[in-house]
Amino acid sequence: MAGSNLDFFRARADQARAEGDAATLDHVRDRYRRSEAAWAALAAKAERSERMREQEAIRKAEAGLSS
Repeated sequence: MAGSNLDFFRARADQARAEGDAATLDHVRDRYRRSEAAWAALAAKAERSERMREQEAIRKAEAGLSS
C-alpha cells in the first residue's frame, strides 16, 4: 500500500512538472511548480516512512520478534 502511495505522489509530481512546462502564463507555471514541489515532498516523506518500516521489520526479524 505504501508503495502505491509513493507511486501516486511521484506520478502527480511528474504530471505537475509536465503541465508547468507546457504552461504559457507565468502565474500558471508558478502554480504548477508549487504543486510539483508539494507532491515531491509527499513522495519523499512516503519513501522515508517505507524505508523506516522495512528497517523496523528487519530489526524485529533479527531479534526473533517477527510480526
